[in-house]
Amino acid sequence: MKMQIIRMIAVIALATCMLGFQAATAPGQASKPNQTSTPRSQADNTPVNIDKIIQAFTAKETEFRHALADYAFTRDATVQTIGMGGQITGEYHRTSQFVFNDNNERFEKITFFPQPTLTELTVTQEDLEDLGGVQPFALEAAKITQYNFTYVGKERLDELDTYVFDVAPKLVPKKVSERFFQGRIWVDQQDLQIVKVRGKGVPEGNQRFPIFETYRQQVDGHYWFPTYTYADDELNFPKGQTVHLRMLVRYTDYKRFRSKVKITEVGESEELQSQPTPTPTPTPKKP
Repeated sequence: MKMQIIRMIAVIALATCMLGFQAATAPGQASKPNQTSTPRSQADNTPVNIDKIIQAFTAKETEFRHALADYAFTRDATVQTIGMGGQITGEYHRTSQFVFNDNNERFEKITFFPQPTLTELTVTQEDLEDLGGVQPFALEAAKITQYNFTYVGKERLDELDTYVFDVAPKLVPKKVSERFFQGRIWVDQQDLQIVKVRGKGVPEGNQRFPIFETYRQQVDGHYWFPTYTYADDELNFPKGQTVHLRMLVRYTDYKRFRSKVKITEVGESEELQSQPTPTPTPTPKKP
């Protein structure tokens, strides 16, 4: 069953979710969760200052996305289609190193990219943008005011106490190229920083995007950067087409660079013409 091409990210993104896949006649649908009044916390009767929490974590989202411009990192993304018996029927695997020059321009250097074997799905431009925006960083700084936030309550996430919010764009655009996040986020109660997101990229148009989860860890004792994104979902297209998709994206080797970076092509010397700023190696919190 061959599906044709039609925009993370992400964006991670986050990005700025991940893969939006097209069927020939697939109409897009995107729902928006109902908004509720400001509740009290589920654990006690202490009022929760929702506006203050939202203001804090959205400001830090903006700060973190800007801070990423000073970091080089590696992204390893694998997308697989799964057959009826659980076997892998196709794979897309792409490993890239991201470096930034002194003009804050990001470059992707592909270090490993074998010929994809996917036959049921095609990776689109929206998929790649979700990898860089929506998935790693769910809430793009310039679009934060275009979202509705609905407080759900408190939840224990491993050793972290978190506030939980449902998030949806106030108005879902018709153009698939305008990427937004729709889903749920977990905010650390102590630092008021997003430590986990679960949702998808919208709008879908003629494509379909899987529900993904992204976890973050603390880098350099301050920034909560994405380290792991996972999806295992069935994409349901019109006329009964269903594709089982599995995705794993890892973000590793965060290194801060403050001097000029020489960008090389695949096959050339991979030496970065800069020295990383020494940073301590903290014990990251587990998301």
